[in-house]
Amino acid sequence: MSGPPTPDDPQPEHTSEADAAAEDGKKSDKKKGGALREAAILITIAVVLYYVMLTFIARPYLIPSESMEPTLHGCDGCVGDRIMVDKLSYNFTSPRPGDVVVFKGPPNWNIGYQSIRSDNPALRWVQNALSVVGFVPPDENNLVKRIIAVGGQTVQCRLDTGLTVDGKPLDEPYLDTETLNADPAVYPCLGNEFGPVKVPEGRLWVMGDNRTHSADSRSHCANEPDDAQRGLICTGDPVPGTIPVENVIGKAQFIAWPPSRWGGVSSFNPQT
Repeated sequence: MSGPPTPDDPQPEHTSEADAAAEDGKKSDKKKGGALREAAILITIAVVLYYVMLTFIARPYLIPSESMEPTLHGCDGCVGDRIMVDKLSYNFTSPRPGDVVVFKGPPNWNIGYQSIRSDNPALRWVQNALSVVGFVPPDENNLVKRIIAVGGQTVQCRLDTGLTVDGKPLDEPYLDTETLNADPAVYPCLGNEFGPVKVPEGRLWVMGDNRTHSADSRSHCANEPDDAQRGLICTGDPVPGTIPVENVIGKAQFIAWPPSRWGGVSSFNPQT
């Protein structure tokens, strides 16, 4: 009778093959686990970097209306230009006349604004979470206009002088007669005459390039009743028609989409 195998006894060949297969399986599992961990780490880093970029450097915005035509394309119910908004520059400089800016509408500019969030609580929570990292727009009335005058300057428009700041006529090459369906040389105010409005310090007077289709500072300013009856608007309290500088989210720098519209956004200073 033979006794139990000793360490010196040769092992069956199939046992070695099984051990090798098991070892290969462990190595494969380790590789898969390592690859998954690396992928998870890379995804996390990418999301964090994207969040940092959106919060402090730049983020995309969709132009929802035609108020900035032809500089920026947009329309109600369709996909307009998607612009990249620089959030960093104004940490070192102040908004200047001619800059096209995205800003949060002050309370009196938000009348009629409807939330873009779902009525379903669970879906709304998901939308809010995705908004944090920029995959869903924030639920706020973000607008885009061009700065015409800054704090301390006086803006007004009269038929005989046109749009002026501190009494000096403006040069506005970004206005397009075909888009406006009116000639600024003939109808310089492109609407009611207004002002004078002295812009309070720390606030901005903004207008759309498509003046005949833009709900801008003129639409929200305070009117003196007697002046309004004569067709002259924006002669009352200057605050409602202006926006606080701290409401400015950033400066529109370039059009990122669609590819046919790639290019920079004009920041021509009309006061020069």
